[in-house]
Amino acid sequence: MKSRTKVVVIGGGIAGCSTLYHLTQEGWSDVILIERDELTSGTTWHSAAQVTNFGMNQTMVGLKTHSIQLYKKLRDDPEYPVGYHHGDGGIRLANTEAQMQGYRHFASMARGMGVEFEVIDADECARRHPLISTENLLGGLWDGEDGDIDPAQLCQALAFHARKAGAEVYRHTAVTGLTQHRDDTWTVETDKGRIDADIVVNACGYRVNEVAAMMGVHHPVASMEHQYFVTEDIPAIVEAGHRMPLLRCPISDYYSRQEKNGLLVGFYEQDCKTWGMDGISPSFANDLCPDDLDRVMDVLEGAFERMPALTEVGIKRVVNGPITYTIDGAPLVGPIPGMRNAFCIIGLRAGVGEGGGHGWLLAQQIVHGEACYDMWCIDPRRFAGHTNVELTSLKAIEDYQNEFRFHFPHEHRPAGRPAKTTPLTPILAAEGAEFTVVNGWERVDYIKPTPDFHPTLSFHFDDAFDVIAAEIKNVQNNAGLAEVNGFNRIEITGADRHSFLDRIFCGTVAKRDGRVGLGYMLNHHGMVKGEATVANLPASDRGPTRVWYGSAAASESHDMDWLKAHVQDGEDVQLKSLTNDQTILVLAGPKSRQVLQAVSRDDWSKEGFPWLSVRECYIGFSPATVMGVSFSGELAYEIHVPNASLYAAYLALREAGKAHDMTLFGARAVESMRMEKGFLHWKADLITEFDPFETALDRFVKIDKGEFVGKNALVRNQARGLRKKLVSLQIDASHAPAHPGASLMHKDRVVGTITSGDWGHRIGRNLAYAFVEPDFMDVGSAMGLDLCGDIVTAEVIAPSPYDPTHGKMRA
Repeated sequence: MKSRTKVVVIGGGIAGCSTLYHLTQEGWSDVILIERDELTSGTTWHSAAQVTNFGMNQTMVGLKTHSIQLYKKLRDDPEYPVGYHHGDGGIRLANTEAQMQGYRHFASMARGMGVEFEVIDADECARRHPLISTENLLGGLWDGEDGDIDPAQLCQALAFHARKAGAEVYRHTAVTGLTQHRDDTWTVETDKGRIDADIVVNACGYRVNEVAAMMGVHHPVASMEHQYFVTEDIPAIVEAGHRMPLLRCPISDYYSRQEKNGLLVGFYEQDCKTWGMDGISPSFANDLCPDDLDRVMDVLEGAFERMPALTEVGIKRVVNGPITYTIDGAPLVGPIPGMRNAFCIIGLRAGVGEGGGHGWLLAQQIVHGEACYDMWCIDPRRFAGHTNVELTSLKAIEDYQNEFRFHFPHEHRPAGRPAKTTPLTPILAAEGAEFTVVNGWERVDYIKPTPDFHPTLSFHFDDAFDVIAAEIKNVQNNAGLAEVNGFNRIEITGADRHSFLDRIFCGTVAKRDGRVGLGYMLNHHGMVKGEATVANLPASDRGPTRVWYGSAAASESHDMDWLKAHVQDGEDVQLKSLTNDQTILVLAGPKSRQVLQAVSRDDWSKEGFPWLSVRECYIGFSPATVMGVSFSGELAYEIHVPNASLYAAYLALREAGKAHDMTLFGARAVESMRMEKGFLHWKADLITEFDPFETALDRFVKIDKGEFVGKNALVRNQARGLRKKLVSLQIDASHAPAHPGASLMHKDRVVGTITSGDWGHRIGRNLAYAFVEPDFMDVGSAMGLDLCGDIVTAEVIAPSPYDPTHGKMRA
């Protein structure tokens, strides 16, 4: 064995083999894969191995499309061909109009990635798949490139080509320990010797947390038992003369694909079962769980009704094996939170089908620091530390039970809630709050008009439309109060804090005590990495002179890792998370100053506390830090309160607000108002695929200042010119918002992609943001938006259509 290498990949399933192969494709040949048994001896060997383009967002569609193209290449390679049934086609069935709406949206989204889906009716479903009944069926989504592949041949082929490029594979070699050194390199202990490596990748499938424990971390991954069976020959398949399309059925929770002249039929039963919760036997390799078809009888009955031919054939074999799920169902591919030079590619419940793409993106990230797509939807840092085994298992069960049921807009499933709360959560629930979830936190979505108010899930505007309009109207005319919990807050101290932040941000950083500024971070490719407010607090009895760095709740792990990675040796900078210690109460509206003045002795006049100020004070008797900032576009204050005093501050504000008609508002009202103001959301509109000039952030860039992260790349990007530009749009439709990922068309060509959309209640217009080609970025440019199958006009408008001079929030 080698004693020194650049990368050690641990795990020889599709995740590990794909990562190893793609590392060599990115130019790194000094890489090693270690497998405790044989390649594909975990979940990969018993995979149903379906390969589809379908994904819930464009990143997932893109990585799956890469998988398909890679697998076709491997299939046709004369040196090591792989058995791949490509192009059988596949149908996702639907029996409700809401599901059909969703399929039309996914077809619009996929078009932007060069993928053509087709929405078909029930009769066409039956014509393409002659074994199915059209009973209780509206139609489906057709993917013409759907198929299946031999998982063992696939992994062996990837390993073969990686070896040809210089990589090494060590089978029957168990990793027994991992030690990280002060220079962030690793020593990998095995039962065959030690290997020193720059980087370690955990690709261990259902043994992921055995290796994670060696690093001192835990990943939110749990395993579920999953069963399928293979039938005897079915005469109709033999007689058809062509392979049957794949079928995925959210109506009866099963799938099927052709296996020789029979069918492979798999089940996602409601009475499902976790696996390996109390540990996994060291000898469990190339192994299965005991058959338990009784558990799937309810699902099987639905499959019989949809495919009567199943009632007429016997079963050749039953497979029951573990598959992995994460806490939100999407894989974990990328940097391990809190670690340096450590990555993972885990929780791949559809690993074989999309693993080629996952390894491709991870290899790019390892070699280049970033991938060609923004990877946030699969980034391991999208979760904070609340994701324990018990919570992960509850969410894994829920995702398993809903395998083929996509999430609707504003759908918040109940398992594992409430995971993170504040002292106000039960108080707000008693006020009628409907909650959404942000990084585990229960955050108010809106206030229900009645206890039994439950909007119908839809891709159209839902029943909460008028409720949200009323909340916004009161904020616009009077005052509103909202709790914003989980907001990422990092306290930065030390003599070099300002020079450190000046190097991190691409623009001017507020440095004067008592002032707040907004800035943007770039990655080393000059692309937008993050957004944060910087508030400068003078020394007081609450702490030394310090900076509060604030960013989106979801960025908690991401931003802390990024900041820590850029503190230089000898630099006097200390970082401390306050995220779980404090909560924000947002007070907004033209009467908010009167409310605030009623609960605090300080001077809150425009002269005494101008816009973008920060001050320590008391709200009633609760210590608080108040910032004069606004995400709504109205006069507003962020009131940061220690959680121990939060309830008292809330009561004081609620009492003072009575005289000014103050009411509560929630996150959906904020979303509408920020769209009207031209304010952007991190990982919706702010992504690593575009630089700040393309993201319409020119005013936040100071290219002529000293060195900052990403500057050299940004200068090169600037010379290259705009590839696309973020614009504001007005949508000519009143029945539905523009959904993220939807395609903007000119004639038959995709010219842009929606990032955000919502109704602007104060201006009465349907608004959206989108990245569009430069020819369509000027105000007045018109395109066709594919809005769930309907082509409607989308016109570029000037940003911030509500109060464009920002006079209200400066009032």
